[in-house]
Amino acid sequence: MVKKKYPIIGWREWLSLPELDIPRIKAKIDTGARTSALHAFALEPIIIGGKQKIRFDIHPLQHDTSIVKTCIADVVDKRLVSDSGGHREERYVILTPIILGGRTWSIEISLTEREDMLFRMLLGRSALRKRFIVNPARSFITTKALIK
Repeated sequence: MVKKKYPIIGWREWLSLPELDIPRIKAKIDTGARTSALHAFALEPIIIGGKQKIRFDIHPLQHDTSIVKTCIADVVDKRLVSDSGGHREERYVILTPIILGGRTWSIEISLTEREDMLFRMLLGRSALRKRFIVNPARSFITTKALIK
């Protein structure tokens, strides 16, 4: 049996959300969370071409509310999500491609207010499964060359 080798990522990494026009966002790699989560506010459900979509705003950089990006995405679900404190919240869920470590794939992301949180995005275990190994002692492994 041949074992597949997966690239290693750190507990936090920079990634891109190209269809949301977000070239860089710092994400906490959260293997305890099933679904990925993205900071979003001013959520507005809309219909375009007969399809349910969600318009929302985001501050893509932590500690910087001067940059506001307005995004529109297809809604794939609206579901109850439990946060780390056990509180349940109904959230819109979108499906969008991400780029991390030179790889691109689509993931489900729930939209929630994360203004007071350290990271604008959590990358959950469903997005990571069979793609990466997480080294919790390291950070920004995929972007070290860019930072130097």
